[in-house]
Amino acid sequence: MKKSLIIGRLSGSNALYLIYNIESIDHGMGNNTDNKKNILLVDDDKSVTEMLSMLLEMRGYHVRVASTGHEAIEVASNTTDLIILDLVLPDQEGFSVCRKLKEKKETTCIPIIILSAKLLSEDIVEGLYLGADDYLTKPFEYEELVARMEAVMRRVSVFREDQKTALDQDVIERELRRIVTEELIVPFFQPIFLLDSPRLLGLEALTRPRKSCIFVNPELLFKAAIQFGFYQELEMLAWRKALAYASKYLKEEKIFLNCNPYLVEGQKLLTVKSIFDKTHVPIDNVVLEITGRSAVSNYQIFYNHLNEYRQQGFQFAVDDVGGGYASLETIVQIKPEVVKIDRHIISHINEDEFKQSIVKFVVAFCKDNKILSIAEGVETKEELVTIKHLGIDAAQGYYLHNPVPRIDFAEMNQSLKKVDAR
Repeated sequence: MKKSLIIGRLSGSNALYLIYNIESIDHGMGNNTDNKKNILLVDDDKSVTEMLSMLLEMRGYHVRVASTGHEAIEVASNTTDLIILDLVLPDQEGFSVCRKLKEKKETTCIPIIILSAKLLSEDIVEGLYLGADDYLTKPFEYEELVARMEAVMRRVSVFREDQKTALDQDVIERELRRIVTEELIVPFFQPIFLLDSPRLLGLEALTRPRKSCIFVNPELLFKAAIQFGFYQELEMLAWRKALAYASKYLKEEKIFLNCNPYLVEGQKLLTVKSIFDKTHVPIDNVVLEITGRSAVSNYQIFYNHLNEYRQQGFQFAVDDVGGGYASLETIVQIKPEVVKIDRHIISHINEDEFKQSIVKFVVAFCKDNKILSIAEGVETKEELVTIKHLGIDAAQGYYLHNPVPRIDFAEMNQSLKKVDAR
């Protein structure tokens, strides 16, 4: 006889409903007791968390419960093996919690399974973009949840800091080669808005790997590509896919493309230029963002090649100013057309006079040298009001608009109401 246990919530009721055979719970008890996995269960529904905690602990897992997004972010650590995250939380959306966990160094490699009573296709796309590893719609079968948990934890264990040797290097290389050969990446676009006379300045093209057997977020993918010698192929693929889609929509808008110093240092100018020759995107509207994924290895070669790119019409932005490798010396040497202020500086800037002083200095420098300043990672109205007061030229961030896989300028321009608000 089929044994199953279904967990969910009756429509219009707070009652938890279960269908199970008690033998199916007993079967498998203690399977993991010799090596307990730490599970963080994030859900404010006490009836769900109590029942699910009991069942998982009977299977040999150690379960900790967080009832809010803030609590989840506080308690998650590098000893957490998996996070089961509900989308509806009392203080913030589960998507926001997922993104913040993936942005933190200590928690970026923790696999996340998203739970939702009503998960639409666009929710799935956004969840996967933000770094979620799997999703499950309520009501769900308990055995299916356990199977997905184990599969996800096996997939991502290779990138945990304490498990770096868990997978043969050949496996990683094969996966990177498969991603490049089969073009298993998806372009996303986040709008950037001018603040003084509000309008859409352009789009930053971002990359999300399609669901693969190993890589769980873009940062891990590009770090592995650099380490194993696939970076240039992967970045060129990301540019080609972004431009192939965006060229159908772009007119005067600029497109911002992430660019590792490795790419500029290499002898790839003709290859790079050929990508743009095949699209309708004018090079004059392209801004290459020098990212902080790695440092410049040979400054003289880098700056010489930078000038060759600029002679072809490319513009440059120094990304993550205030974080990573984006020092003031880098700005002085590159002489960029755009400076992007790191989100860690922008976060809670309305509450921090020290951060405001730093931004005032950067803005003054930019204005004196005719450099466009952009604030990254704007997440609240208060942050937006503050950066406008400080004189920053443009902004992007989740408060204004999420990264999306489809370009709809009419929909994006709805965010201008937020930019224009006082």
